[in-house]
Amino acid sequence: MSDASARPAHSAAPRKRSLLSLYAVMLICAAPVVAAALVYFLDWRPAAATNYGDLVQPQRPVPPPAELQLTTLEGDPFDLRSLAGRWLLVSVDSGACGDECAKKLFIMRQTHASTGKEIHRIERVWLIADDEPVPTIVIRAYEGMHFLRARRDQLERFLALPPGEDGLDGLARHIWLIDPRNNQMMRFPENPDPLQLRKDIGKLLQASRIG
Repeated sequence: MSDASARPAHSAAPRKRSLLSLYAVMLICAAPVVAAALVYFLDWRPAAATNYGDLVQPQRPVPPPAELQLTTLEGDPFDLRSLAGRWLLVSVDSGACGDECAKKLFIMRQTHASTGKEIHRIERVWLIADDEPVPTIVIRAYEGMHFLRARRDQLERFLALPPGEDGLDGLARHIWLIDPRNNQMMRFPENPDPLQLRKDIGKLLQASRIG
């Protein structure tokens, strides 16, 4: 066979590769348009959020001391905003701290401890909404927690409660999360599942570059 007769067979391969490249470019350019059309005509929605706690919307900034008057057990004034830069796990209860109160404090302590090397990024805060004395055994058991007395009416204005809940009973049902920018951003349900709560905290610590 002559060189002239073989030439067309060899030139077909480059032409085929060129067409494939052209089709690939056209497909890449068309992909966003096709995706947008599918979203529009099929009414596609992203999957539901997987967080366990309820997001507080809109987020509530920590009030200044004039609107959230806090004192330590020794009676010294305390500004909650001074803990900016840390994630805050917050609980509210009577100073007498019955079984349900102790359960929440235990969950907060275990969640805090389970974060391992991230432990320094989280602070625990117990807001005590009455003048009942705090048992010494509780103070010793939860060393490192901020024990702060607060006014119940100010807590009700600050902390996001579900519809129909109010007073100390409503406040005592939940654990709240305040972000490092001093915004209340999540509320955990009554009798929280410790594993699910820990999972939410872990996701936030992993995703956040602050705190």
